[in-house]
Amino acid sequence: MCGRLNVIDDPAVRELCEALGIKLYPQDDSSVAQQVMLFNRFTRVANQVSIIREVCGQRQLDQAIWWLLLEPTESSFKASKWTSFNTRYDKLNVPGSAGFRAFRHSRCIVPVKGFGETQGKGAQAVYTDFTAEFGALALGGLCREWRHEKTGECVLSCSIITLPPHPKLFNYHQKSSPLMLRQDDDTMHMWLDPSLSDVSVFNDLMSPHLPHNLIAQQIDKPASFQGVKLPELILAD
Repeated sequence: MCGRLNVIDDPAVRELCEALGIKLYPQDDSSVAQQVMLFNRFTRVANQVSIIREVCGQRQLDQAIWWLLLEPTESSFKASKWTSFNTRYDKLNVPGSAGFRAFRHSRCIVPVKGFGETQGKGAQAVYTDFTAEFGALALGGLCREWRHEKTGECVLSCSIITLPPHPKLFNYHQKSSPLMLRQDDDTMHMWLDPSLSDVSVFNDLMSPHLPHNLIAQQIDKPASFQGVKLPELILAD
């Protein structure tokens, strides 16, 4: 999966957050604190992205650097030299790997409207944007907390789990596909439960699966995302 996300301020994205217990606009209840989500049509790797996680039995919306491994600077943190905005499914159970512990104790969900893939390089690169035809996508991710030794600053980082390429997406991207969690059962709630450390229950999720219809459209380039071909509908599995 390539490094861009579509997190527009869409009713479906807000509904997904609310289904997970996150109230973005609790205007009807002044006792509920408003949680701020970062909306951006083109979110790049190593930038801030909003994630949902569960801490001490409470769901919360946090901002995380989309790059799981960080390294300290003089006063804060920056993305490590080791590429880690994605975590491969076949590394999750490798002791000592970047995502091994996080997979067991600090999973998160990245709510998005869509994501982007790139096929080829340089002048031959073909860019495709994917959006949920209906609803939003709940991408399965991992997160880690980092505390700076000098300043005491606490920073959150995250990655998105990637699976083998899905056959229906193979014409657009041949390396991998993101983990898209089902929303019609208990999958999301199990994923967010930090007490669930027996990750064998997630074995079925480690095969590529499309739980939603996707609309695929080739674009000119990620920063301008102007369509250059008619959109195509990819049906859910």
